[in-house]
Amino acid sequence: MHTVAVLALPRVIPFDLSTAVDTFGRVRLSDGSPGYAVRVCAEQDEVDVGSGAFTLRAPWGLDGLRGADTVVVPGTADPAAPLTPAVRSALRRAAADEGGPRIASICSGAFALAAAGLLDGLRATTHWLAAGRLAADHPRVDVDPDVLYVDNGRILTSAGAAAGLDMCLHMVRRDHGSAVAADAARLSVTPLEREGGQAQFIAHDHIPVPAGSALEPLLRWLGENLGRPLTVDDIAARAGVSPRTLTRRFREQTGTTPLQWLHRARIRRAQQLLETTRRPVEHIGAEVGFGSPTAFRDRFRRTTGVSPRAYRRAFAGEPGG
Repeated sequence: MHTVAVLALPRVIPFDLSTAVDTFGRVRLSDGSPGYAVRVCAEQDEVDVGSGAFTLRAPWGLDGLRGADTVVVPGTADPAAPLTPAVRSALRRAAADEGGPRIASICSGAFALAAAGLLDGLRATTHWLAAGRLAADHPRVDVDPDVLYVDNGRILTSAGAAAGLDMCLHMVRRDHGSAVAADAARLSVTPLEREGGQAQFIAHDHIPVPAGSALEPLLRWLGENLGRPLTVDDIAARAGVSPRTLTRRFREQTGTTPLQWLHRARIRRAQQLLETTRRPVEHIGAEVGFGSPTAFRDRFRRTTGVSPRAYRRAFAGEPGG
């Protein structure tokens, strides 16, 4: 039987831990037999959980990772906490074994994999709130904050909370096929595949402006004029520099181009309007500066992974116009 070892680190997030334990533990094959044997492992016998509401007693020590077919590392409330030498060695040993397990993280569990060196040179994700820190702390990791999960073959990472369920169901499908995975999804009352990615959930109360930068006044002006049909020349004229100089400064201070920044700011504003108003989608697109409904829908889907109407259904709780 396929064995899943779930590694409970100090201050483990209970939701992340139970996602792996319950999802794999509920899987049944066509003959009714269980699809997985699940072990909860920890370095110490007892583990304080991140919420502080209770203490977890783990039946297995780190030796429970040996012989496992899959190792899952749930997130913790302190993702940047250093790994103990024993945990780091256990993860590295599992990854180094040519016939060893696949290793997956849920939410901020990606920090543990990165700290063990398992994500170097790989694309990975984590909760969008922690993505910037993961990229800063581990520059050799290609962090993608927009996706629900990343499958590199033996190494997988997922975003926060429900995205861990998406990744676990994906692994069930890899192991036992779509029919078994669909049954597991029904038991969890969730679709086997969700539309879109993590980008649709990113908070967008304010347009991102790097405080104190030389571009701050210009970016605030752009945020106040999203509905205008602005070009790079228009923006450069407002800044009093050449288009070439403008583009260079934008890349230096925001990491993107003037028009890319403007498009993202327009989509963020559109998300706010979709959530808080009943205005027709076409009117919102025009209000935030898109020349046609088609251009707005295309850009919105490319940025968030879903259509404007699907976004409104998910976040406004009512049908869109």
